[in-house]
Amino acid sequence: MKLINIGFGNMVNADRVIGIVSPDSAPIKRLVQDAREKGALIDASYGRRTQAVLIMDSDHVILSGIPLESITGRFAQEEES
Repeated sequence: MKLINIGFGNMVNADRVIGIVSPDSAPIKRLVQDAREKGALIDASYGRRTQAVLIMDSDHVILSGIPLESITGRFAQEEES
């Protein structure tokens, strides 16, 4: 199991991430709202502005307060190891 830091000491299992997307588009905003309504939203942004949305294979949606590029860079580093 490979854990990736998504900011502020929070970690996710890299093998269970389906996608990492920007929170700015309307379809992603609807996805986040739907996850919130069904109790599958995890807010790991610590009150900061959401900069990345992680979509998990368990239908959970995770909000991160660090930039999308930082998270994808961490995934790339992990794959090289």
